[in-house]
Amino acid sequence: MQKVNLEQFAGGVLSEKFTRAFYQVIHNMQDVNTSSKDKRGITVNITFSQNETRDDVSVDIGVKTKLAAVLPAKTQFFVGKDLDTGEIEFEEYGNRNTIRGQMSLPIDKAKPSEEVTEPDEEDITEQPQKVTDFRKAMNK
Repeated sequence: MQKVNLEQFAGGVLSEKFTRAFYQVIHNMQDVNTSSKDKRGITVNITFSQNETRDDVSVDIGVKTKLAAVLPAKTQFFVGKDLDTGEIEFEEYGNRNTIRGQMSLPIDKAKPSEEVTEPDEEDITEQPQKVTDFRKAMNK
């Protein structure tokens, strides 16, 4: 029986198509925007068609990949209405660049900022500290 060399079959097209599909799968597996749980796959389809005298055969070579879908991106907004102007405003807080609950507030640039100075030692007076024992307070 004559052996078929898959590296040279169809002038190396089968090998090239498989190699390209293999790298697509590997890159998809390494993509952090895809699920690590999804299975990937490669399907090689070779179809043979012959003429009526059966002395000529056409071969179609197809390679398909099954890749994991890109995960959807998510974000969140706070939505409200400006009570002075009545305009609807929103602030995004659900992406990777923000911290949950953190919002930026508009800075009024018309007012000059007051300079903060350190207090002098004479301004600092020591207050006696009172310690409260909450265990005793709860038992009363």
